[in-house]
Amino acid sequence: METLTERSPASPRTASAQQVATVALTALAPAAWGTTYAVTTELLPPGHPLFAGLMRALPAGLVGLALTRVLPRGDWRWKAAVLGVLNIGALFPLLFLAAERLPGGVAATLSATQPLLVAGLAIAVLHDRPTAWRWTWGVLGVLGVGLVVLGPQARLDAVGVLAGLGGTAAMAGGVVLTKRWGRPTGVGALTLAGWQLTAGGLLLLPLALAIEGVPQRIDAAAVGGYLWLGSMGGLIAYTLWFRGIGRLPVGASAPLVLLSPLVATVVGIGLGESLSLPQSCGFVLALAALLAAQFNAPILRGHIARRGPVGDHIQQERTR
Repeated sequence: METLTERSPASPRTASAQQVATVALTALAPAAWGTTYAVTTELLPPGHPLFAGLMRALPAGLVGLALTRVLPRGDWRWKAAVLGVLNIGALFPLLFLAAERLPGGVAATLSATQPLLVAGLAIAVLHDRPTAWRWTWGVLGVLGVGLVVLGPQARLDAVGVLAGLGGTAAMAGGVVLTKRWGRPTGVGALTLAGWQLTAGGLLLLPLALAIEGVPQRIDAAAVGGYLWLGSMGGLIAYTLWFRGIGRLPVGASAPLVLLSPLVATVVGIGLGESLSLPQSCGFVLALAALLAAQFNAPILRGHIARRGPVGDHIQQERTR
């Protein structure tokens, strides 16, 4: 018969494999968001950031509600509305506005500051003080993204910069509050995504129609762009994102947004761009920062310590 002592060594490996799978699935969300810049500039009608945000949010949210058939109750009526405003209603139009008024590199660098904003908000809201390890890699991640996407011809537009920072701050607040509030019992990530996309879309509906109206011409390419942003960049991505936020430490999930500018860079390469040596070094640095932030320095020391007799004793104590 297998004893508890015999089974316990497999437990950390199983938990580690589960966390790797969770990180990989969660990372698909910012990877999909990294296509937003190319889709916006190449496929969508210009000058309609509110309408683009509306088309990304409301249809996807209604599909989520139709699939789950669950509406928020009690306190979650206002909580879903607040999260919908932060993660969707404020983020989407600001994101599209920044993408239209700034070079993709500048907008991407602004979005890369999100892990640092999340770390600061986590101290105030979650009373979770990030380690110096994660602060350091957060700063290095921003520097890496800056090396990749900022060039000598980068121009700064005041409205675009404010929009980029505002959207980044809104989503940082959404990440922290999502972590604090969690989800109601029995409610899955798809349901939570449907609530927020619908709430954000309903906020954008009157604004988009009153301020911008419907674009005069929506061709087949624009339809494809809206479908991509609403499905993979909307309902699917946010379902994976909220699932991951609920399972990962906030200090591990926030740095995953660095994938957005990195994927945007890869897409740019596919469209004919190339990377210089400093840009390649920045790409590697940003990717290293993303991966390193998934661990705490004490955890790494623990792996080293467990190679010896003292480490074995520590592991036995942890499994009790």
